[in-house]
Amino acid sequence: MKKSLLALLVTAPLTLSLTGCIVVAGDDDGYSYSIADDFKDREYSNRKKIARIELGASFNSVETTMGVADFTETYEKDGEMVKVLFYRTQRVHKDDLTTRDECTYLYFVNGELRQTGRGGDFSRNTGH
Repeated sequence: MKKSLLALLVTAPLTLSLTGCIVVAGDDDGYSYSIADDFKDREYSNRKKIARIELGASFNSVETTMGVADFTETYEKDGEMVKVLFYRTQRVHKDDLTTRDECTYLYFVNGELRQTGRGGDFSRNTGH
């Protein structure tokens, strides 16, 4: 009991005095990591992938190629199942948040890609 009390009395002040935090973002070649750089890489990669996808492609093949979408909508229209995936492809705002106007949408009807377009132009009411 005395040993554990003594250990607590010694370690508690040391632990409480270690409140500083240092974060180093960069490496030896002087390159600094930035969220903006990550967005640029992702935007370029998404544009490249979308450019290779053809109309008529299946939802499953596109999702496998593209990965998780930034935004997704699923609904029924005129008896058909509609899925819309939004992928970030351009920077519009300097807030490091992704909005639909910074995305390209991929519009699927019954699992088949029917159209793509600028995310900010998409309207559920018109289907594009």
